[in-house]
Amino acid sequence: MTTAYPLRDRTPGPSRISVVAHRGASEDAPEHTLAAYRRAIEDGADALECDVRLTADGHLVCVHDRRVNRTSNGRGAVSALELADLAALDFGSWKEDEDTAGEAPDRQHEDPERTSVLTLERLLELVADAGRRVELAIETKHPTRWAGQVEERLVALLTRFGHTKASADGPPAVRVMSFSARSLHRVRAAAPDIPGVYLMQFLTPRHRDGRLPPGVGIAGPGVRILRAHPEYVAKAHRAGHQVHVWTVNDEADVELCERLGVDAIITNRPKQVRAQLGLD
Repeated sequence: MTTAYPLRDRTPGPSRISVVAHRGASEDAPEHTLAAYRRAIEDGADALECDVRLTADGHLVCVHDRRVNRTSNGRGAVSALELADLAALDFGSWKEDEDTAGEAPDRQHEDPERTSVLTLERLLELVADAGRRVELAIETKHPTRWAGQVEERLVALLTRFGHTKASADGPPAVRVMSFSARSLHRVRAAAPDIPGVYLMQFLTPRHRDGRLPPGVGIAGPGVRILRAHPEYVAKAHRAGHQVHVWTVNDEADVELCERLGVDAIITNRPKQVRAQLGLD
């Protein structure tokens, strides 16, 4: 039997749920590759989610893990490698091999958009050329040996692309997410107009009533929190915050998010989620 959660009044939030492509359309293409993000834009995603890490020579790259072992044919920590080192690795064939396990090895992994490491700068260029408003949800990964240099480089890059100032149309098309309140504080101090998303894997007593760290306006709970504490969405909204939920792939979880009236769904399957929500 389906539980009847009350739908919220969406004011002052968006008129519909925003669909955010988690690491791009990562169910269909290798995560964090240009191909995954290009596919997400084609699939109609409202926003693209990416994780950023700083290389040894100061470049922000879109890589989730601290080490490259899982998603490439190399080894080592991103922070200890230079961009040239990462550019020599294959970041996509693992996905192709996983998807075609048991099939004849008749496909070549020659498309650089599916195998090359992606810099945040290149992703920003892709968004700029999208032909429509496509937002970016950028997660800073901590702890890292570079500490505040991550946020410093991030704000500098976003400034260059014109994403640090609000306009008459609303806030910038970029928001910064992190499990680290300190990281969000650094971004806010340098660029106050950029919205911050406080990510949560567990709902601590400090945040159960909907409160967030000072200056942060968006809650980012994992979908497991909503399953266990569906009342949290209403509490966060009453506190004046939006709710962006990760990582929502199952149809039942999409339905739960819709019933609770969340503001954004972060998913590996943007096309399917948009179809389920009736957004196509």
